[in-house]
Amino acid sequence: MQLKWTAVALAALTLVACGKKEEAAAPAAPAPTAAAPAPAAPPADALIVKIGHVGPTSGAIAHLGKDNEFGAKMAIEDLNAKGLKIGDKVAKFELLAEDDAGDPKQGTAVAQKLVDSKVNGIVGHLNSGTTIPASKLYSDAGIPQVSPSATNPKYTRQGFKTTFRVVADDTQLGGTLGKYAVETLKGKNIAVIDDRTAYGQGVAEEFEKAAKAAGATIVGHEFTTDKSTDFNAILTKLKATKPDVLFFGGMDAVGGPMLKQVKQLGLNVKFMGGDGLCTSELPKLAGDAIGEEMVVCAEAGGVDGDFKQPLEDFKAKFKTKNGVDVQIYAPYVYDAVNVLAEAMVKAGSADPEKYLPEVGKVQYKGVTGPIAFDEKGDIKNGALTLFTYKGGVRTQIAVVR
Repeated sequence: MQLKWTAVALAALTLVACGKKEEAAAPAAPAPTAAAPAPAAPPADALIVKIGHVGPTSGAIAHLGKDNEFGAKMAIEDLNAKGLKIGDKVAKFELLAEDDAGDPKQGTAVAQKLVDSKVNGIVGHLNSGTTIPASKLYSDAGIPQVSPSATNPKYTRQGFKTTFRVVADDTQLGGTLGKYAVETLKGKNIAVIDDRTAYGQGVAEEFEKAAKAAGATIVGHEFTTDKSTDFNAILTKLKATKPDVLFFGGMDAVGGPMLKQVKQLGLNVKFMGGDGLCTSELPKLAGDAIGEEMVVCAEAGGVDGDFKQPLEDFKAKFKTKNGVDVQIYAPYVYDAVNVLAEAMVKAGSADPEKYLPEVGKVQYKGVTGPIAFDEKGDIKNGALTLFTYKGGVRTQIAVVR
């Protein structure tokens, strides 16, 4: 996930330049047109604003980390194009991007690196398991942190004034899925697997509580890891309990291979999961085991009404710019960066101590919908989007709040 937009852009420009040289050398070719003027450089006294972004840009879920990092880069580019002023100075935003590989130890190491670099704000991390331990370092340094994707409730319940998130948490995510499993999918005997990460365990526990409350029987709860590839033992054990729904708390890199083994074992179940499973990459990872409307998952976010078109426009721009579709959370990263910038403008300062109080007061109209925070730093009235897969394509079922 270390593909850099700047590297791609430079390669493209090199190829264009080479082509023009060859055309100019050809006798019959017209003279090359003048190059477009470069964007105006920021004023010499511009205010440098460093935004740190952390995600797993290497490892099994690098496609998700890259997705987030692309969203951050787009936000930085758009802010600089606007010539945004903070106080009486034009701000020049810089992105300091780090890779935590989805590993808590690496997450805290790069968090300390960003603190030492005196970043003005943090967007990230992607996983709850890296976001939560890193959040203490940012809190100790007084640096505002906006998570675009960490859903474990603990993140905003540690008593830190610096933690915010722009998506719904696992209480809502797992709870909605648990209720849906019973009331809509008519699940009676439900099996659960989680990967023991802060995210996977958290969303699985909330799902289980909600499913039980809705009247289902939990026939088994098994455990794996976020690096496992062989699930035959636990799936065989759960098959004996005859479940009609199987919920997996974990990421698509594990969920895809698990789906293949579900099919191989002839387990006739609806396969459910949270946002970590609910990606456009899942059909590639699962192959024909994805089935038709067999998988039901939820993304911690979503828009309806007047906000649908701005999000679609963002996704189109994202694909044009980066050559790939949005996976899940790039739009939320984009909004998170803009939320920090909005608070800085309101405070007239990029000093974390001075603009932190403004983050909690933000009323921001983002591409992912309206953003405002409650007293814990959680998004108010957070949405969830339910999806299934048809013809190998992620297909929306409904947006719920």
